[in-house]
Amino acid sequence: MVDGDAMRRTPTGGDAGGWVGEAILDALFTQSPVGLQVLDTELRVVRVNTATGNVRGVAVEGLVGLHFAEAYAGMSAPDEVEAMLRGVLESGVPVREYLVRIRLAAEQGREKIRSVSVFRLQDPQGTVLGVAVTVVDVTEQEQARARLGVLNTVRERVGRTLDVIATCQELVEALVPGFADVAVVDVVDAVVRGEESPTGALAQDVALRRAAIRARDGLEVQAHPVRDVRTLNLLPPYAQALSDFRPRLVALSPDSPWLAAHPARARAVRAAGARTLIVAPLALRGTTLGVLSVFRTGGSDPYNEDDVGLAADVASHTALCIDNARRFTREYTIAATVQRHQLPRYPDSHGTVETAHLYVPGTGGGEGWFDTIPLSGARTALVVGEVAGRGIQAATTMGQLRTVIRSLAALDLQPDELLARLNDTAVFLAAERAALPPGDPLHRQPVSASCVYAVYDPVTRTCAFARAGHTTPVIIRPDSSTEIPDSTPGPLLGSAEGPPFAATTTDLPHGSILALYTSAILPTPPADSDGASALLRDVLAQPGRPLKDLCDDILCTLRSKDCPGDAVLLLARTRPFPAHCLATWLLDQDPTAAATARGHIRRTLADWNVDEDTAYAAELIVSELITNAIRYGAPPLQLRLIKNHTLTCEVHDAAATSPQLRHARTVDEGGRGLFIVAQLAQRWGTRYTAEGKTVWSEQALPAPASL
Repeated sequence: MVDGDAMRRTPTGGDAGGWVGEAILDALFTQSPVGLQVLDTELRVVRVNTATGNVRGVAVEGLVGLHFAEAYAGMSAPDEVEAMLRGVLESGVPVREYLVRIRLAAEQGREKIRSVSVFRLQDPQGTVLGVAVTVVDVTEQEQARARLGVLNTVRERVGRTLDVIATCQELVEALVPGFADVAVVDVVDAVVRGEESPTGALAQDVALRRAAIRARDGLEVQAHPVRDVRTLNLLPPYAQALSDFRPRLVALSPDSPWLAAHPARARAVRAAGARTLIVAPLALRGTTLGVLSVFRTGGSDPYNEDDVGLAADVASHTALCIDNARRFTREYTIAATVQRHQLPRYPDSHGTVETAHLYVPGTGGGEGWFDTIPLSGARTALVVGEVAGRGIQAATTMGQLRTVIRSLAALDLQPDELLARLNDTAVFLAAERAALPPGDPLHRQPVSASCVYAVYDPVTRTCAFARAGHTTPVIIRPDSSTEIPDSTPGPLLGSAEGPPFAATTTDLPHGSILALYTSAILPTPPADSDGASALLRDVLAQPGRPLKDLCDDILCTLRSKDCPGDAVLLLARTRPFPAHCLATWLLDQDPTAAATARGHIRRTLADWNVDEDTAYAAELIVSELITNAIRYGAPPLQLRLIKNHTLTCEVHDAAATSPQLRHARTVDEGGRGLFIVAQLAQRWGTRYTAEGKTVWSEQALPAPASL
C-alpha cells in the first residue's frame, strides 16, 4: 500500500520544472472544470479537485478517505467499475471515456451519466501509487444521443408494412423500453378501414380503436385491450393536444384534478406507478389520425421538454406511415371489391362437369381469377389466370382479360388459338400504357399475366388445354392415380415475342378430377412438375369425396403460410353424358338429305318429349343447315342432336369454308337460310377442327311445369 502523503509530496531543490509541475497540479485541483480524483491502490479517495464537488453534489472534504464505491453511492454497476479500476492498476493500460450511470440524492434520484477516464500513477522507480480519475458530466449529450437513437429506431422500424395496426405495433415496440415504460396508440376507427378521418379537432363521438399497447418487462398495466373500440373521452391533456395538434407533457399524481374526475383511469395510473405522461397527436395535414400516449413510471426519470420534442417527431413520422397504410388499405379494398364483383360468384356446374373453386386473396402481388364457360356441343371451358401487379389497375386488367376470354370462347376457338388472340389483346393494352405520359403511374406498369385455358368434351372424353406461362393442370383419375400431362408452356400474356402457344389433348375418363390452380396454392414453388403432383396427390387423390371438401382441405394447408399472390383452385369432376340424350346420323350428300334429317329430328324429339314448338323450329334449323352443307360443303356429312340444358343441333362437313349470315333483298329467291337459323335459335356458331367445320345452333328448352 502506498502512503497517501507520498502522493502529495512536491519536488525540492532547484528543480524549476518540478515547481512548474506543482503549479499545474494546483491549477488542476483548484481551477479545472473537469472533475479529478486520485485513488490509492486500495481505491480509496486520496485527493479531489474543487470541480468534483460540483459533479458529485457534496463537499470535497467529505470524499477523502472513502472507498470509491462509498464516495459514489448510487452507481448502476459498481462491481463493473471496480473491475475496470483494478484492471488499470494491474495493466497500466488507461481507460478513456468509460460511461458510468449514477443516481444522486441531491438530484432527486434522476439518472446522471459521467464520462470517466482512468490513468495509472507510478513514481520514477516504477512503484504503482494509484490511479488518476477524470470525470465529465455528459448527461445532456448522452440523453440527446439516446433521443436521436430512439428517433432513428422509429424511422427504421415503423412503416415497414402497409397495415395500420401493424404500424402502430411497430411504434410501441420501438419506444419501449428505450423511451417509455408504457406506450399506447389509439387510432380513429375509420382510418383502420382505410377511410378518411374527420378534418380538424376530433369530436367526442368519434370512435377510437386501441391499436397497440406495450409495457416494459415486469410492469403490469390495467388498460383497454387491443382492438377495443370506444368513443374519445376528452380529458384535458388529450383535448388540448388534439385541438392544436401539439404534444402535451403532464405530471401525474393521485391528486391531479383531471384524474380525480375519472376514477378508472386514476386507478390504472396508480397501479402502473406512472409519474409523467406525454400525449402526442398523430396528425397529418390538419387531420387527426390517432393519438400516442407514453408514460414513465417511478423507476425512470420524468419526461422533460426535450422529450416532448422527440415525441412530436415520432408522432409526425408515425402519422405519415399510418396515412400511407390507410391509403393502401383503401386502394386494396377498392381493388378487392372490383375483383370480387368481376369473378363468378357461383361458377356454372354443367350437366357433364361438376365444379368447385377456392379463392384466397394474397398478401403480395398478383390478381387471380377463374371461370367456367359453357360451350356448344355440351363442352365446358375452364379458365384460371393471374395478372401481375396489385391494386385497382391489376384488378381492371383482370376484368378486361376475363371479358375477352368469354368473347373469344363464344367463337369456338381452339385453346392455342384463343390464347394467341388473348395475347394480342394484352399486347394492345401494354402499348396503350406505354403511350401514356411518363408521369402517369400506369406508364411504368407493364401488362403481364399467366393463364391456362382448357376445354372438356364429354362426348369424346378428352380435354384440350393450352398454357400462357401458367402452371400445368393436374389430373386425378378415378383410380386415385395422378397425372400431369406433358405440355409446352407458351409465353406470358403481354409478350410481343416468344414461341407460339401449343395445345395439348389428353383423355379424361368419366369420374376424373381436373385441377387448375395458381402457383400460390403450392406451399413452396416446386422445382419440377413432380413436386406439384406430389402435393396435389396427397390432398386430391380421393376422387369420391365432394369437391368442396377437397377445397376445404387445400384451404387448411394455406392457413399456415402467407400467400405471395392470390391462391386460386378450380376443380372439375367429369360426368358421363347420358346416352339417351345424344343422337348421331351420317347423311348422304344429295338433295334428299334435308328431308331425311327432318324425319330423324321429328322422331327423336318426340321420343325425348320435346314440345312441338321447339321440335318444329329444330326441323327448320336442321333443314337450312343441311341444305347449306350440301350446297357449299364437302362429304362426309353428319348430323348430331344433343339434349342437355338446351337443345343443340350440329351439322358437320369436311369443308373449311365459313358460312356468312346475309340479309337477303325482297326479290332474292335464296340467301335466307342462316338468317332463319339466327331468328329461331338462341345462339348459333361455327367451330373448326382438323377434319372440317361444324355449324351448330342452340334452342332453349321450356322449364318443366311445377306442381
